[in-house]
Amino acid sequence: QVQVVESGGGLVQTGGSLRLSCSASGSIFSINAMGWYRQAPGKQRELVATITSYGTTNYADSVKGRFTISRDNAKKTGYLQMNSLKPEDTAIYFCNVQIYNSGEYWGQGTQVTVSS
Repeated sequence: QVQVVESGGGLVQTGGSLRLSCSASGSIFSINAMGWYRQAPGKQRELVATITSYGTTNYADSVKGRFTISRDNAKKTGYLQMNSLKPEDTAIYFCNVQIYNSGEYWGQGTQVTVSS
């Protein structure tokens, strides 16, 4: 079984920073792509950022220049550094992990709240 756990969420003021972590464990030999998604109240889950096994990154327009996705393959952990946070960034952030020859797995989410 594969487990994905997010951490690092919390309450921060506008302009502040948070770093989210996504730890994968279980029957994992290698991770293909990792991604961060978020879902605000009343909205659909949306893509925030993705990173491939090659290190290629992709960001939603709304977070470009503010967020940085990274990964530590040895630790099987992904990160999302969030800077210059805005109230509209408030959402539950989910980590998605794609495992070679397996499938996609989701974490249960971590709440990020940005106060004005």
